[in-house]
Amino acid sequence: MVVLNKIYTKTGDAGETALGNGARVAKHSMRVTAYGTVDEANATFGLARLYAEGDLDTKLAMIQNDLFDLGADLCRPDMEKDADAEYPPLRMSDAQVSRLETEIDAMTDVLEPLRSFILPGGSALAAHLHLCRTVSRRAERLTVELATMESVNPSAVRYLNRLSDWCFAASRMANDAGHDDVLWVPGANR
Repeated sequence: MVVLNKIYTKTGDAGETALGNGARVAKHSMRVTAYGTVDEANATFGLARLYAEGDLDTKLAMIQNDLFDLGADLCRPDMEKDADAEYPPLRMSDAQVSRLETEIDAMTDVLEPLRSFILPGGSALAAHLHLCRTVSRRAERLTVELATMESVNPSAVRYLNRLSDWCFAASRMANDAGHDDVLWVPGANR
């Protein structure tokens, strides 16, 4: 259980922060940038939930929880030392990736076939889900970059890759199963 009795600690005033294993790193390190962007993505899902109802809101809440898991995973380097850790680190699992895939498949089964690229927009929920998609995609790019430098859980990368796809399908669902998508018209304003 996490207990936050004090919000500010002053330990980051010199531009460093602590990782999940206690190591201190620069706040601009690639690892901190990656999990910070995952946190940013989570905030965008919170905005989308303002417009979601029922089953979709439940799924968005699950994703927000997953994103906290993902942040916990990314803030804990040295995966090879997991077995020796006093407290086993929280790691993303392939089951979380599979859940997204199952949900994407279910949404795709009812969507209008796509015959053009779509513009982010339509309903308020769809527009917010597109924001979730793009921030999730940035988190993925940064996590992939981190993986070229340090050990990263492959399930974390897969999750982020599926998440942006999930957001795309969900945005189309929020636009009346694709009927109200805003289609791109190439060169329309020349």
